[in-house]
Amino acid sequence: MTPPEAPKRSGWRRWVMDTRPLRHPAYRRLWSSTTVTAVGSQLTAVAVPKQIYDITGSSAWVGYASLAGLVPLVVFALWGGAVADSVDRRKLMLVTNVGLAVTALLLWAQALAGARSVVLLMVLLAAQQACWGMNAPARSASIARLVPAAELPAANALGSTVMQTGQIVGPLLAGVLIPVIGLAELYLIDAVALCATVWAVWRLPALPPLGEAVARRAGWREVADGFRYITGHRILLLSFLADIVAMVFGMPRALFPQLAATTYAGWGGGFALGLLYAAIPIGAVAGGLLSGTFSRARRHGLMVIAAVVGWGAAITGFGLSAGLWWAAGFLALAGVADMVSMVFRGAILQSVATDDMRGRMQGVFTVVVAGGPRLADLLHGTTGSALGPRTAVTAGGLLVVAIMLGLAAAVPAFRRYRAA
Repeated sequence: MTPPEAPKRSGWRRWVMDTRPLRHPAYRRLWSSTTVTAVGSQLTAVAVPKQIYDITGSSAWVGYASLAGLVPLVVFALWGGAVADSVDRRKLMLVTNVGLAVTALLLWAQALAGARSVVLLMVLLAAQQACWGMNAPARSASIARLVPAAELPAANALGSTVMQTGQIVGPLLAGVLIPVIGLAELYLIDAVALCATVWAVWRLPALPPLGEAVARRAGWREVADGFRYITGHRILLLSFLADIVAMVFGMPRALFPQLAATTYAGWGGGFALGLLYAAIPIGAVAGGLLSGTFSRARRHGLMVIAAVVGWGAAITGFGLSAGLWWAAGFLALAGVADMVSMVFRGAILQSVATDDMRGRMQGVFTVVVAGGPRLADLLHGTTGSALGPRTAVTAGGLLVVAIMLGLAAAVPAFRRYRAA
């Protein structure tokens, strides 16, 4: 049963982060575990490529490792979504979080032993991403059972803000800790943080499937049913397409090193590069802290359209910026727009999809979120080499605006969609 809605907020509290979902103990436990692992997971995200580069001296091997992690992530996120719709989601989260903790411990053990096997690292990374792919759909699909429907945007904003904060703090902390305690201990810290997550999930209520889903098996036929479900619901389909458009055409991170070394070389390559990478997460966190300004909105479809168009416009501004601080400012604005988009796309998915389909929808959502930026790296990298980085970025931003406005015009039901 979904908890009763908390009282509406008034005064200045309406504008800052909406924390009403934290009044529900089950959601508070789930969210608290995220605050711990958001940083820990980023320590591992830094440690793995650092160790691979230390062993090989090759950035190409770092790219191969990323691909080795992407394939199991895609496969197990799709299958894990089907599993999440047919078993107790709490139990699935317990098993997969234990799996994540075990892989973190194995990563620690191999680093501590001084192993120099790239193959071993890639196998452990693939296992870790498989566990995460199974875990993410169950975790996200559970939120709609833990908070009232009206508080879903606020709950998504809370979770996204924590994750974005981890993307800022985690890498910075890793850079400080590696010279002090060494690389191996970063994996150990992640493993300890995951133990806190296991404890928090253990204390959640049971989240068994509802209705006829109890007797359903979780095979690839069920995964295919999920895709058919998406194509039959235009609101869901447009929410996925909006993210694909924004990320594939408008995520220029592959060009950050080139821009830092050429356009913004006067600032020093290291400082410019770090600022470019940090700007989008900083903007997203700022948007999350002020999520009260949009968490009360009911026209969720229109909010997604506005956010994606805003993202494209901000990326266009970034491409046209010759000054580093202007560039960082536009990227920060893009981060705010990305936060708004994530919040309302998540709310649409969690409210439009029935509970017996939420796991599969979250599985597809995980694949889109993880795969879109990687496709963008390929697209922007090749286009930037051919046309120049600023031209590629500007063209990508304009394409996002044009395509999103075209989709909104083609599907009026999406821009008219309101939360129940």
